[in-house]
Formats: sequence, structure tokens, C-alpha cells
Amino acid sequence: MESIVRVSSLKISNIKNVRTGQIVMPNTYRKQLSCKTAEVLGLYGQNGSGKTAVIDTLYYLQEIMIGSTLNQEIADYIDVNGTQAEIAVDFNIFAEAVIYETTYKILLQRNEKGAEIVRETLSCAVNKGDSRSNKTVFMDYQRWDKENVFAPKKRLDEVVEADTENKMDLIVARKMAERSNCSYIFGENSREIFCRKYENNFGHYAEIIKALFKFALKDLFVIRNTHSGMISANFVLPMAFKIEQKEIGMRGDFAVPLTEPVVLSEEKKTILDAIVDQVNMVLFTIIPGMKIKVHNYGMQLTDSGENGYRVELVSAREAMPPIPIRMESEGIIKIISILNVLIQAFGSPSICLAIDELDAGIFEYMLGELLDIFSKSAKGQLLFTSHNLRALEMLDKDSIMFSTANPDRRYIRMKNVKPSNNLRDTYIRGITLGGQDEVIYEETDSLRIARAFRKAGRTTQRE
Repeated sequence: MESIVRVSSLKISNIKNVRTGQIVMPNTYRKQLSCKTAEVLGLYGQNGSGKTAVIDTLYYLQEIMIGSTLNQEIADYIDVNGTQAEIAVDFNIFAEAVIYETTYKILLQRNEKGAEIVRETLSCAVNKGDSRSNKTVFMDYQRWDKENVFAPKKRLDEVVEADTENKMDLIVARKMAERSNCSYIFGENSREIFCRKYENNFGHYAEIIKALFKFALKDLFVIRNTHSGMISANFVLPMAFKIEQKEIGMRGDFAVPLTEPVVLSEEKKTILDAIVDQVNMVLFTIIPGMKIKVHNYGMQLTDSGENGYRVELVSAREAMPPIPIRMESEGIIKIISILNVLIQAFGSPSICLAIDELDAGIFEYMLGELLDIFSKSAKGQLLFTSHNLRALEMLDKDSIMFSTANPDRRYIRMKNVKPSNNLRDTYIRGITLGGQDEVIYEETDSLRIARAFRKAGRTTQRE
């Protein structure tokens, strides 16, 4: 059986305005080691309190775990008062007859060119039957340690024992990873060595590295604010997708221009047709009677001189002529843009979908219904941020976390919430009256705000 990887928790330190903050997925919070049900976690809080930092961290984490060169934008995310930031993510890996509780830690450091990875560690505990081993570090790469390829020595010896040439290959792979500023553990050259078949004890660790890489490459989807920004600008429709049909096996963002038709190669048109077919299976139930179509204007040469198709995405409703998709509301376009990966997360326990500002442009009743259906019937994981409080009435208290005004403890769950309580009312009461472990809203003064507006208005009139 193929292993299933689930995110268990994410801890970030010194990223944006989060000195320390940890989000914990519902199953982990309930101490359930299971991959058989959906996990939904909504993150709520006032503007500027660190919600987007979680989604952005997952985006950069994914880039690191697929072996990409470190995006130098991440240097701007490191706290301005320090030079280092840390990301620690816990995974549960469900393999045949064994569950690995794995932690991957990354230490980032700002330098004159941007940022670099200065330390990576992988540790795991093994659950087999009724027994659980202690969690121990099985790979520790330290950029400043020039004497050792990686620690602990026992694990390095196991890799070398399998093939004596591995040691030299690992030294070369380390130099290449440092030169290209990518992960040593997940960089292409070293990963190829770590993921070989090992007959000794390192075989378990090879399976863990292989499973984490596959998860980051195929099963983790992160939809950041830039995704919604392109829709709001009415410029492009980025359709997040994963297709596993016949010969098609792909994932990513399929960008469809909204301003004019686009010329696609036959291969890309086939992918777009497959995405549209999947989206239409659900779309007409969410927006009654609506489907999307790929309108084909005929064959046309692509920029590379190959035969292609000039196409445009249109929406069609019963008894109405099709109209270009750009004429639809921003909320409908947002739903279309994420619907394919929502379908994937609904049907597959290995998919983790993280979305920033899920509620942007979506009618609150529909948002609540979608979250309720997902939490009760889906198989995968959904992590989202939102400002619309409808979800607080539809999800249980374990599925909601709140950002706080304390940068040293950015994320908490509400305490003293009974099953009969309305979490939305409890949250509003917590804002106005307090009573939680942390302040969940940095108080604003309506009189001072009104006075500032009046002062600014008088200044504008004088000018």
C-alpha cells in the first residue's frame, strides 16, 4: 500500500509578526492517530495577527521539500529584529502496519544576499502494534559543521555500509545543495541517495524521506493571497488542479486569461478539458444550473509553430447563451479556481489543502454549507483562514483556532466552550469581555477612530 502523509502540527518562530506560534490539527489535538476522516482547521483573528503567516510558511515549506532553490523572498519574512527563523512541522506517515510520527525542522538565516538554510533535522517515532518508540533524530544537517556530512554518525554509517561510494556522493551532493541554496535532505542529488533501497536499518528512514517528498510534490496544495489577487484584478483565472486520468497525471495551477481567448497546445487543451469535466461534476450543485465550457474558436498556430486551439472559458446556464467567464462574479470565479483541488481533498485522505482567505467573495451561507459537508463527508485535510464567522457556527470547536495579540503565543483554541455553546457568540464575547488565556483582539477605540477621520477630513479640505 502507498503511504498516506498527514500534517499533524506546524510551529513557526520569528516569521513576520509571529515570534512563536503553533497550529495543531484536530486529530492531533484529540490525540487520535488516524487518517480515516476529514480534518478541517479554520484560523480566525483580526487583521495583521499572523493568519497569513501560516499559509505563506506552508508555501515556502513545500518549495523546500521538493528540493527547489530557496526563494529569496523568504528573507523578508524573517523577523526584522532577528537574523534567524525556524519552521517545525509534524507529520504522521501511515504505512503498512506501521505509523511514523515525524518532525521536520528548518532553521533559516538571513545573509547579505537574502537567506539560507543553516540547519535541517528529521526525527521520528515508530508506532507498531501497541508499542511506540521514543522520537529520535535520524538526520541532522548543520551548514556550519564542515567535519560531518550529517549526523548522527550511526545513520551515516548505515548509508555508507550499503555502498561505500555513497559517502563521496553525499559530500558532493552537500556542496551542490549549498551552492544552489536548497535543502540538503530533499535536494535532488542527496535525495536520490537517501531514497535508494536499503536492506539495513536505514530502510525505514529512506521510506520516510521518500513519502515526505512525494507528499510535498503531489499532495500538498497551498493557495495564497496572490491567487485571489489575480482573480480580483480580472486578469487571469488560476485553476489549482490535480489530474490522475488515463495517461494524464499532473498537478499545479492552470492559468486561464480572463481578458481574451488563449491559444493552447493539444496537450494543454486536453488537461483543461479534464479539469473542466471534474469541476462540472460539482459546480452545478453549488451554483444551480451552471456549468463551464471550453469554447473552441478553431485551430491556430502556437508561438512555437505547433498546431494549437484558440479557446476561451465560458459559463453556461440552462436556457441561456454562454457568456465569457470574466462576466461572472468574483465569488463564482474564486469557487471555480479552487474547486478541482477541493474535489481531490474531498476524495483522498492524502491531500492537504491550505487556502488563505477562503471566504473572499463567497456568500457566507454557501461557505458554511461547503465547510459542513467537507467536515462530515470528506477524507483529506483542509486548512484555511477566513474573516467570515459563519464557519464558527458550522464546525466544532476543535476545528477552529484563533490568532491572539501575543506574538509569543500567536494561536490558541477557545477554552470553556460547551457543546451547546455557539462558538461565534463565544468568540465575540471573548473579544469584548476577555476571559481566554490570551487577548484575542487588540482593542480599538471607536471614538479615537472617528476623531482621526474627522481630523484627516479637515486636513484634506484645507488642501
